[in-house]
Amino acid sequence: MQKHKRTPVPSPTRIRLATATAAAAALTAGLVAVSASSASAVTGVARADADADFNGDGIGDTAVSASHAYVGGHAEAGQIAVVYGGTVSKKYTTISQNTAGVPGSAESGDVFGADSAYGDFNGDGYDDLLVSAPGEDVGSDKDGGTAAILWGSPSGLTGGTTVADPRPTKHDGFGGPAEAGDFNGDGKADFAIASENGSATVDIFTGPFTRTNTTGRHTTLSAAVHSGDGAGIWNLHSGDANGDGSDDLIVNGYSTETDYNANLWIPGSTSGLSAARSQRLPTGVITDLGDTDSDGYDDVVIGNFWADSNNKAESGAVSVVHGTVSGPSAGDTQKFTQETPGVPGGSEGGDGFGAEVDLGDVNGDGHLDLVVGTPGEDLTGGADAGAATVLYGAADGSGITGSGALFLEQNNAYVPNTNEKNDQFGSDVHLDDLNGDGRDEVYVGALGENGSNGALYPVRVNADGTLASSSGIYTSTLGISATGTPRLGANFTD
Repeated sequence: MQKHKRTPVPSPTRIRLATATAAAAALTAGLVAVSASSASAVTGVARADADADFNGDGIGDTAVSASHAYVGGHAEAGQIAVVYGGTVSKKYTTISQNTAGVPGSAESGDVFGADSAYGDFNGDGYDDLLVSAPGEDVGSDKDGGTAAILWGSPSGLTGGTTVADPRPTKHDGFGGPAEAGDFNGDGKADFAIASENGSATVDIFTGPFTRTNTTGRHTTLSAAVHSGDGAGIWNLHSGDANGDGSDDLIVNGYSTETDYNANLWIPGSTSGLSAARSQRLPTGVITDLGDTDSDGYDDVVIGNFWADSNNKAESGAVSVVHGTVSGPSAGDTQKFTQETPGVPGGSEGGDGFGAEVDLGDVNGDGHLDLVVGTPGEDLTGGADAGAATVLYGAADGSGITGSGALFLEQNNAYVPNTNEKNDQFGSDVHLDDLNGDGRDEVYVGALGENGSNGALYPVRVNADGTLASSSGIYTSTLGISATGTPRLGANFTD
């Protein structure tokens, strides 16, 4: 969603963790076998309809951050937890900069895992994981930031290689927003990295990559967003919105034109990304891309928790901007709020509907569905208990609809745990098939759970739309230190 940078937010409890919050702790002893989940595995560039497969077993995997985790006694050093899918059981491991083979070492404020992206960067058939640590001190450069590729293998992610900052004197916070995609359509995964210090420049690295840190071409792209303290680029996302075979880049940041938020569509081509052909999209904080209406063009889903609906401040809204051969700005736009017919609940101030979004196929009908996080939802149990809503794709493939929407809260039967004040269930959301049954499970982060230790809740949906039993994943499950505020579930790899 990306999903994952330091973003201006209305309150510390209603955030999408567009702040740079990282995740995951020191390597746990071995892999922990747990109850089943699911996945269909695809190597290569991450897409809305493809799951990461780090160990090449044909079952999808995912990763989730715990950005502010203590590691080796160092505050906010950060870890990332990897969930390996399986038809019988899932396995977990946690990775930090103290893990053998991972570049660097855990230090206070590194926020390792603040953002991450996946793709088969060296073309060996195993997906790899790009992980950022924007608070890393690089030599004498305080908070210069860094990023590393963790390499996929038959045994999962193992070892890593530093991605050298090509412009170390030009910014701090390198590695803040990161995203993978095939921006030149050559079939090889590329990635884009920005910095979280207010810069408006994106570094584009062209694949293939190697474990010895050789890469293809490096270029820079200047986005039409305001740079400076508290501004700059907040999030990056990719997909093919004009159907030309090259992934495009969505840049989310701060607009001087509106003194608010800007979304830019920057098209890919055989020669790479072209800022000169960029188009402005509706405002929002987080996006995802996928072909929701089955017309061959990826659509841009935009979550905007700042939006006012029904005269309620920051109640939130989600827009779906449909792709066309001329790009998404030429397409029609759907808008969803909690006032949309069929969508459960009602718009209330501070709900933050659209704080997180993700596309996948929950019911296995071959059409994309949309899950929306609402971490500021007040429910029985307390303020900001949080919720998530699944908006299904229409049976005829015509697009996302409010009809038959599924409302998820921790007081639902078969959703683990119970509603509590400030849990912020829905702080991040992710759809992934980690048990290979052809239907995506709904993974919901709750960064405020247990005093901001955070938690991850897999929600399994049966083919008939009813819920199946599942278990929560906590810092204790993963061996992450509960000291401080780890914020597990703040950010999934998409």
